[in-house]
Amino acid sequence: MTDPNFTSWILALAIGYVAGSIPFGLLLARATGQGDIRKIGSGNIGATNVLRTGRKDIAALTLILDAAKAGLTGWLVQNWLGLPFGYVAAAAALIGHCYPVWLSFKGGKGVATFFGGLFALVWPVGLVAAAVWLLTAILTKYSSLGALIACVVSTLVGIVFFPQAASIMVGVMSAVILWRHRENIDRLRRGEETKIGQKG
Repeated sequence: MTDPNFTSWILALAIGYVAGSIPFGLLLARATGQGDIRKIGSGNIGATNVLRTGRKDIAALTLILDAAKAGLTGWLVQNWLGLPFGYVAAAAALIGHCYPVWLSFKGGKGVATFFGGLFALVWPVGLVAAAVWLLTAILTKYSSLGALIACVVSTLVGIVFFPQAASIMVGVMSAVILWRHRENIDRLRRGEETKIGQKG
């Protein structure tokens, strides 16, 4: 007889990954005649690259939908299967966004999806992460650095103040974000990272 917990794990992982791997930015850009956003800018499918088409409305919608991948999906799975499966689905959604199978595992950086999961399932951590990102971005003008520091701080907050399942979700999501930003880290180290408002 199948262990119900095992079934719940599989369902949470599958639902999260499939939801996360929907390339909203790519689909919306194509639907509005902007072409393939993978051929411009960073080549990513997230809202930042969609913004490079000049369509702020499509970029904003992409941001909301990418956040909902982990936020809404995690919340729905949590209400259906309970905890910790909502956390599992949210983390899987982030992985799906960053590594969608239909796009040869080449997706976005995952920041919007990361924040969506935090605000939906561990909102105090989300508030801390958002404050850290905003403060770092204002002081340094580096959005990527803000995201990286926010990941580290949110993981520490999760470990200290939240149950193990929640802290594992935050830690896994943060690790994926850090890995996806390895090129940004290298550019920051060399002093070549693009600042907010700077073209290049």
